[in-house]
Amino acid sequence: MQSKLFLLAAMATLLPLSTLKSLRADTPVVAPTIDYSQGLYKTAAPDWSKITWDTLLPVQQPGFLKIPKNLILVFGYDPSRSWTAGQKVDSVVMLGDADDAFKMSALSLKSISTVALPTTATTTKPTLKDFGLMQWQTPKTLVKAMPELSNLSLSEVPPLAALFSKNGAGLGSSTISQAIASNPQAANLTLDKIDLSKYSLDSIPGLDKTQLGKFKSWQQAYVNQIPKLSQVPFDKMPQPISSDIGVVGIASVVLGTAEKGDAKAGNNYFVSGRVVRGDRTVPVACPPGKECSYLEMGDFAGSQGGLYGKRWASGSSQIVKGGYGFLAAVNGGKEPTGRLVYGRGFKVALTGVNESKGTADFGLFFRICARPPFQQKTCTPYFIGPVPWLPVSENDLVIVGTGR
Repeated sequence: MQSKLFLLAAMATLLPLSTLKSLRADTPVVAPTIDYSQGLYKTAAPDWSKITWDTLLPVQQPGFLKIPKNLILVFGYDPSRSWTAGQKVDSVVMLGDADDAFKMSALSLKSISTVALPTTATTTKPTLKDFGLMQWQTPKTLVKAMPELSNLSLSEVPPLAALFSKNGAGLGSSTISQAIASNPQAANLTLDKIDLSKYSLDSIPGLDKTQLGKFKSWQQAYVNQIPKLSQVPFDKMPQPISSDIGVVGIASVVLGTAEKGDAKAGNNYFVSGRVVRGDRTVPVACPPGKECSYLEMGDFAGSQGGLYGKRWASGSSQIVKGGYGFLAAVNGGKEPTGRLVYGRGFKVALTGVNESKGTADFGLFFRICARPPFQQKTCTPYFIGPVPWLPVSENDLVIVGTGR
């Protein structure tokens, strides 16, 4: 069974990862920052209290994922999607992809509204259509997610009354549980059969208090399909991103594409590499004789420090094996070399260096994950990106993190 499923996963195809373009250090501000210094050294560290899905810059490369029907049955939902260069990250990442990182499934619309940053955009009051995962709910799945609906009359829940009426069921005085029992065909109709834009979120009592993870196939809703979720700071997620600076090194020197991998510089010379099961970074050396631009680091403890002389190779030079489980075959099983600097939500890759200016550009890469029932989580390589990230200049601090 395992081998058969693996072959099916190999049918999931994506646009090939093209050569990464260097993201110049003079590009617009990529994220809100705070000043951080240690001794004579400084850097612009991310201000996670102001960074949200919405503030991230767009994805720079297009791609797509098509999951075979056989595998969709295994996953219990369809993680297939496509995206274009310039598309916002919150319209590419699904809730299931990053739930282990941020536990967004534990949020409700009410809890989201209490922590979301205010927006200057003029917005109308959201409707059920704006709550994307409602389109594939049915009366039966809603009652499973919200058992308290069972004893309400249909007239108290106008969207369900409209759905049953659309199917020719005259059940106006019935409770919802009675309507489901007496009309099983209508009970399995999806709510997209009615005009969801006509109904406010409070047209279904208790909807705003229900955790996202209670709803059927919540995993396949995009982040931007959940009202205000894109405005929740990463440090206010149910599982917040670590706002500690953590492990830092010093950007000693950047070396360009003329550099080649050296047989004498093994894996222990590098801090960049691949992400393996357990979501930890395993350093991978550049292959001997192959292009290997990199950032070389120093350590506050001098030559005795653990980061002294370590190299962060560029993902535009080096592509490594990535992913695990069924989805590891996606994108040819490859991802740009890099590190889990801020946890498993995204991988940070060096996307290019400018040797003459002494600058290094970075980008974030995202992945697609699924957790089939009674099975281990499976993830694609980190290949969705790059999303431009904070650049570094020589003699700046470099946030390295723990690699986990």
